[in-house]
Formats: sequence, C-alpha cells, structure tokens
Amino acid sequence: MNVKAYLKPHCGWSMGVRAIMDKYSLDYEDLDIINNQNLYAEMVEKSGQPLSPCVEIDGVMLADVSGEEVENYMLSNKLVESTEKEASAPTNSPCPDEVHEQRAKQNNEGSPVRFF
Repeated sequence: MNVKAYLKPHCGWSMGVRAIMDKYSLDYEDLDIINNQNLYAEMVEKSGQPLSPCVEIDGVMLADVSGEEVENYMLSNKLVESTEKEASAPTNSPCPDEVHEQRAKQNNEGSPVRFF
C-alpha cells in the first residue's frame, strides 16, 4: 500500500492520523505541509481543498479526514485487518486548548508563525 499523509507537525487531527498508521504498523510518507509550502500546494491541488489532514492511499485522496475516518476507510476496503491494538493518541479530536496556548507563547518568543 502506498500512503502519503499531508500533515501538520503539531495538530490533534494529524496526530490521530499518525496514531492510526502506527497502530497498523504501516509505512507512509509523513509530509509536513506547514514547513514546506510546495507540499501544501500539492495537497490543495490533489484534494481540491485547503484543509488538512489529507491522506492519499494508493491514489485515492481522503480530504480533511480524522484518523478515525482513515481507519474506517482502510477497514471497509480491506486494506488492513481489524486489531485489538489501541491507538497511541486520540484519533478524532483537535489539540487541547492548553497545547494551543503553549504554542502561542512559543511563537511570541521569536518563532515565526506561518500562514499559507
């Protein structure tokens, strides 16, 4: 299976997608759309929209999805077999408010904020 995951480095939804990939021990390309504007542009072109995460599995683009939705897609298409293994992070939630506040503090201390 060829998997490209267009993800943010620090994002609850992106961490959920990573947790699903790890849960099923899948090899995948973790593509950083925040620090690489070309990857962001590629994601928008392929998905037809600007929201992330987006996951491309064997040429099929799943746009603006949670880890839970990626898992459901793979299970229903028999790309993975069901497992009792737990995901290492929530698979259907944003970052908690505390994480956003911490990142805002870090950005105010000199780290540039990037908006595409």
